[in-house]
Amino acid sequence: MPYELPIRIYWEDTDAGGIVFYANYLKFFERARTEWLRSLGIGQQALREQTGGMFVVSETAVKYHRPARLDDELLVTARLQESGRASLTIAQQAWRKTGGEPELLCEGRIRIGWVSAASMKPERIPGSILETLQ
Repeated sequence: MPYELPIRIYWEDTDAGGIVFYANYLKFFERARTEWLRSLGIGQQALREQTGGMFVVSETAVKYHRPARLDDELLVTARLQESGRASLTIAQQAWRKTGGEPELLCEGRIRIGWVSAASMKPERIPGSILETLQ
């Protein structure tokens, strides 16, 4: 089951026509990934303090299907698609909640890598994190 984060669309998310600016979907995906990790007990600030490492986005691929609009309520999902020694690939989607079936608005594949916070060089993801995600 993917993690779901509800998000309401406000003026600052839209252009002059009330349509969500395309880059804001990446912000919505970031929030959902962060809250998904937090729901698993993986707080990113605590990780940095305890391990000296952190996740950084290394690659994104986004496909837009339909626009979100002012006042829409979205469900933004995150689920682990692949895990490696130093990176994770997260599958994400943004759905508009409607009276019936939700509508898929946007989907993406986000690759995050584990790096040393001090040097920003890639390192292996700590085993305890990988165990929690499996």
